[in-house]
Amino acid sequence: MTNYRRHFVAGGSYFFTVNLAERSSALLTENVHALRKAWREVRRELPFKTEAVVVLPDHLHCIWTLPPEDADFSSRWRKIKAAFSRQLPKIERRSASRLQKGERGIWQRRFWEHALRDETDWQRHVDYIHYNPVKHGHVKQVADWPYSTFHRYVRLGLYPRDWAGTGLDDPNQFGEG
Repeated sequence: MTNYRRHFVAGGSYFFTVNLAERSSALLTENVHALRKAWREVRRELPFKTEAVVVLPDHLHCIWTLPPEDADFSSRWRKIKAAFSRQLPKIERRSASRLQKGERGIWQRRFWEHALRDETDWQRHVDYIHYNPVKHGHVKQVADWPYSTFHRYVRLGLYPRDWAGTGLDDPNQFGEG
């Protein structure tokens, strides 16, 4: 098994990007209920706190905080991917390599992680997560994307509902009306 260079910080907070194998797929948003179920199951077995998350059609970004003295995010991701995949019919394309290893063809094998260093790093990544649906052209306003913790942040008073809005839909922005 390959040993990737990872920065492990027990009890640390991490930003993750996890992608589907087929980047043109909408599998995650079409099956968000299955992803939520897998997430809950794994969180019960191997606790972690979801600080922020956005689920897009073909990838997701999130921030987790792990329990003290625990830095094993890789096992959590492996279990989430497996639990999600088990809920779906086996209709995806699989490479010869995946067939030989008995793997599904749903997820990219790896994921990207970044150990958050300080409050500025934290806030920058939370903002990135919440703005991502706008960046990818799925919505014009952050608040319009349903698969995001942005709505929780608004309820907690951490963001205004129109955060990162363009203001282009406001007829008074140029003094008219």
